[in-house]
Order: sequence, then C-alpha cells, then structure tokens
Amino acid sequence: MDDLDREILDLLRANARMPTSEIAQRVGLSAAPVARRIARMEASGVIKGYTAIVADGAVGEIDAFTEIRLTGQTDTREIEEIARQVPEVQQFFTISGDPDGLLRFRVRSVEHLQSVVNAIRRTGLVAGTKTLIVMSTWDRATDQP
Repeated sequence: MDDLDREILDLLRANARMPTSEIAQRVGLSAAPVARRIARMEASGVIKGYTAIVADGAVGEIDAFTEIRLTGQTDTREIEEIARQVPEVQQFFTISGDPDGLLRFRVRSVEHLQSVVNAIRRTGLVAGTKTLIVMSTWDRATDQP
C-alpha cells in the first residue's frame, strides 16, 4: 500500500461506482495502472466488496446501537458468533473498557429492536445492555460535494 493506493481507496469509499477513468484523472495516472491497483487490492482482500449506502429512514428502517456487558466468563468470540447469526446485526465491535461490545442493528420498528435485544440478552452471555436509537447520521465517506 502506498499513498496512491490510499488515495484510490478514499475515492472508492466516497463513490464505489466512480469510473476508473475518473479515478485515474484524479490521482494523476492512466486508467490501466489504476485498474491494476484496484484489482490487486481486491485480490489481496484490502477491498472486501462494494455496497450501496441506503438512507434507512427513507425505507422506514431504524438504526440502533446496543452496548453489551458480558458475563464474567464469556469470551467475546461467543457473542460474536451469536451476532453473526442474528440478521438484524449489521456490525459487532469488541471494545476496551466498559462496555465489552457494541452491536449495530438495523430494524423495522422499536418493537422489532426490543425483540432482537431481548433475544440476545436471553443467551445467558450478556450481563447488561444499553440501547441507543440513531436520530440522524452524517458519514464523511458519503458526504459528496
């Protein structure tokens, strides 16, 4: 990874559908070397995939975060496995300090969120939770001029 690779990644983070020719123009290369760099980053796993960024509120969905405090003997890998099996969980983070983990959910309603959090609490691995509902968002990667 060099500075040009990082610059290409920043452009792809902002718009994964940006044409290679436009990326090339912005980084000062021709299209062929940019395409090779992107292909190399895809093959090595630096670029894991491409995704659409959806305005959850526009489709009636709610984003929420739940802090998780694990029971004394629970290994964080155990809750990660549970998180992977719950389709509403979008991301799972292990973090230092209190709490032990952070889950990001996407749900249809507050009632749906409550049922998902309750299901995770019933696993016996969770000593406590605190859930925060997202009111609005801003994302540097998607803030287009």
